[in-house]
Amino acid sequence: MQNKEIIEHKTKKMSQTQFKGLDSDSQVWRNWGGNVEAHPVRIFKPINEEEAITAVRSAIRDGLTIRVAGSGHSFSPLVTTDGLLMSLSELHGITSIDTERRRVRVRAGTPLRDLGPLLWEKGLALTNQGNIDQQEIAGVVSTATHGSGINMGSFSSMVRWIKLIDGTGEVVEIGEDHPQKLLAARTSMGALGVILELELEVSDAYDLQEVITFLTWEEIQDKWESYLMENRHFSFFWCPHDMSPSLYNLNVPKGTPFADRVYVKRYPGALTPDESARSEQNVRRRDRSYRIYPDQDPGNIASFHELEYFVPAKRGLEAVSVAREFMLMKHPDKLYPLEVRFIAAEDSYMSPSYGRESTVLSISGKVGTDYMPYLREFDALMEDFDARPHWGKIHFLNRSRLERIYPALDKFLEVRSELDPNGVFLNKHLRSLFI
Repeated sequence: MQNKEIIEHKTKKMSQTQFKGLDSDSQVWRNWGGNVEAHPVRIFKPINEEEAITAVRSAIRDGLTIRVAGSGHSFSPLVTTDGLLMSLSELHGITSIDTERRRVRVRAGTPLRDLGPLLWEKGLALTNQGNIDQQEIAGVVSTATHGSGINMGSFSSMVRWIKLIDGTGEVVEIGEDHPQKLLAARTSMGALGVILELELEVSDAYDLQEVITFLTWEEIQDKWESYLMENRHFSFFWCPHDMSPSLYNLNVPKGTPFADRVYVKRYPGALTPDESARSEQNVRRRDRSYRIYPDQDPGNIASFHELEYFVPAKRGLEAVSVAREFMLMKHPDKLYPLEVRFIAAEDSYMSPSYGRESTVLSISGKVGTDYMPYLREFDALMEDFDARPHWGKIHFLNRSRLERIYPALDKFLEVRSELDPNGVFLNKHLRSLFI
């Protein structure tokens, strides 16, 4: 009883600024995109591991489900709960670095934006990143968030060890000596427990040279294979309308018609750090890797809700061509760009790129419009490509489809049942998929 009182007392003191996404008057949590909200009966922001463990054990005793809110960057209902909602943002920072083995241990609530400078001081860097760095590390790992590069994996693929609180309230450490558990825990959507700390395999520090070009649709088709093979990272935005670039803050030449054109981003390779070679030039930036990757502030472009699907890379061009035709012919009123990225095959059981190199297609619906029919039609098109969704984006998975497209689902469920036998970490969304 004493622990419960402590938790509830601290909850009452929390303000909106203390718990990201929380309306302190109504006790409602919302994601940054505004399309998902949670109504927890209890909220808590532990300041250390001991408080996190106490909170989980108290919730288990009281029969509450438990979810963790990271930065709130996901569009899917991963965080929703009517039980205990936790924020681990106070559990941040690097706990150890092994520069020889290029391993770093980091607390779950550490924002990506903080990791870059800390690693750089030790001559290290994250091997890959996406174009937003506001998320917390446990969140990007748990959803297999990624950057681009056909030989580059997601954040999940970097994980070598995890410490979490399981569904019985015990602290469990999962390392490479327990491969099945690790492969399940790497991409778990928070369904195995509350992650406290992670070990990542990182890289030696490196610079990146960004190359931005503006191509026609025919040109990107011609250069598709060579760009994939010749660049460390390659991605692009296909724009259906002249207005499309401005919706994602893409800097294109003024007065240039951009309907059915492509904004291309390439990073040819990792470069030896060189402060004298730094460049701020718009289409030829060069800098430390952690400064080059992030080029979007979600606070400035939160007027869309996103769907993102992974298809086999060998059918990538076909899938993008189908998507382009679909947008031009059936939905000419949809102006947001189609973003296309690439990712290596992974062995994490629930990673969308499990067992196959993938092309990743992202489309968006405009906030304030009825965009769901558009997204559902796109979803139906991608089913023909055995598409798998990004766990943090809008999707339409059900259990039967999950069983069909995830060959290692049974292995994941076996570990999930062992670590959380009573479904403490399952909300309604995850229960429909995993029970």
